[in-house]
Amino acid sequence: MNPDLHPGGPLDTHQKAFQINLDAHRYGTIAEIGAGQEVARAFFHVGGAAGTVAKTISAYDMTFSDAIYGPCERYVSRQRLQTMLDYEFALLLERLNQQRGSGSLFFVFADTVAARSYSRQHDAHGWMGIKFQTEPMGSPSQIILHVRMWDKENVQQQEAVGALGVNLIHGAFYLHQAPNQLISSLLDNLSPERIEVDLVKFSGPAFREVDNRLMSLQLLHHQLGNTALFMPGGEVAQPGEVLYNKPILVERGSFRPVNLLHLDMLRGAREKFAGEAGVEGQEVEILMEITMRNLVSPSSGTIDHQDFLARVDLLGALGLNVMISNYSRFYRMAAYLAGLTRQRIGFAVGTPTLKEIFDARYYGDLEGGILESFGRLFKNAVRLYIHPCRETTGPLVTVKNLEVAPNLRHLYAFLLENRHLEFIDHYDESLLPIRSRELLERIQSGKPGWETMVPPIVAGLIKERGYFGSALQPAS
Repeated sequence: MNPDLHPGGPLDTHQKAFQINLDAHRYGTIAEIGAGQEVARAFFHVGGAAGTVAKTISAYDMTFSDAIYGPCERYVSRQRLQTMLDYEFALLLERLNQQRGSGSLFFVFADTVAARSYSRQHDAHGWMGIKFQTEPMGSPSQIILHVRMWDKENVQQQEAVGALGVNLIHGAFYLHQAPNQLISSLLDNLSPERIEVDLVKFSGPAFREVDNRLMSLQLLHHQLGNTALFMPGGEVAQPGEVLYNKPILVERGSFRPVNLLHLDMLRGAREKFAGEAGVEGQEVEILMEITMRNLVSPSSGTIDHQDFLARVDLLGALGLNVMISNYSRFYRMAAYLAGLTRQRIGFAVGTPTLKEIFDARYYGDLEGGILESFGRLFKNAVRLYIHPCRETTGPLVTVKNLEVAPNLRHLYAFLLENRHLEFIDHYDESLLPIRSRELLERIQSGKPGWETMVPPIVAGLIKERGYFGSALQPAS
């Protein structure tokens, strides 16, 4: 078989596999658990695999798997994937390094995947990764992914995993110096309707300059995924690992920068949420969510990466998890979270945002309009915790006196009476005058007084690092 390896456009899966098989320097192991052996099969199917594949292995049986890689709590997990990569790479060096290490670039590809089956109809997902050398005898670099499969049939899911695995291997070999391009190539011969990647992590000497937060943002930009989660230290995390079956409270905003009003809203909502039946006494996961729409500059239509990193850094400095999502609609975010937990879900919301939620013009694309939107949003016992606001002049606006369109008043009253909308009782009225836009303008223009609107640690980092166009000031 001799596919046309034309340089003009993306190669298909077979062409990529064949190109790798023709590369005399690449040599390694493919280890796969679950969802067939589609990645290894791609290399054998096109011919010439003897020059590339030193070994393939599949340890379906748990006893065999434990005997090789050691016991673990979950077989489809990051822990199992990492053990597979480390074990097989060490074995590769032990057996082949002296014989051919000076002229070879060794690699190990591994995956552990739970696809759709007769006994498993939902939550088809898996981990895959590659550990590889970029120079003979060199220290290895690594890329790992967490993937969710959306095809309805097992065979289709296997094929999708195979294509993604080949794309990852090919990208690691030939695009590791251009990680943005590597990420976009993962979707070659696939579509977002088939595959979602909700974690990517680069490590090792080939990726010393790579910021995994920016790589996660690229997943959303290229529509490989819909969410990216960052822990307070900036570490990328897989949402299912962090949020699985926990009560979740979300505050969404632009957080440019996070200010005292944002934190007062979160504190008040958390107080109410923690007292809910079924939540009391449990650990609540807090998410500060920024939609991709809130990251894109209205003037340029692009994302300022330094601006994005500043927001994540400041929220992380306060010990808060940050999620970036493609879910601009509340009901879509609620549905996503409901797929991760059976526990309660809450949103901390200001009255201006609640007023927008009740604007029927935003739901023209839904057949059922605003009713369909609210049906989806509240079907999983979701509650919105509403923080009051005060305009420059006028009375305090709360969930109890917010004006909505006359034809929606009965709907509003229904949601209020059934506690889908909850008033945040305890709030700091002195913080209500804070306006994010005015705060940002003060920071950028150097006007004094903005420091009182943000936590001290946030003010210090903005000055020290020159975030949001502020004048750099030495740390005190």
